[in-house]
Amino acid sequence: MTKDERISLRVDTKTKRLFEAASEAAGTSVSAFILDAATLAAHHALADRTVFRLNEEQWAAFDAMMNREPRDMPKLRELLNTPTILDGIE
Repeated sequence: MTKDERISLRVDTKTKRLFEAASEAAGTSVSAFILDAATLAAHHALADRTVFRLNEEQWAAFDAMMNREPRDMPKLRELLNTPTILDGIE
């Protein structure tokens, strides 16, 4: 994979020294260390939105829950229909 995009970061001295020490301990460059850490964090941040891992029992429970008739939840309906400070902001 070619690397043809650039991302710039501005950090304080303490953070830069932390990155340098950690990358040295890992035996890699600061750029590679930050890229690896950021890539892992991005995968973790998105994992629960893209992958569900369930055993057979968990899948059966999930499937049953998704297929049951919806319940009336007046308090939830009220909450969702209550205006917030964000309403009207464009």
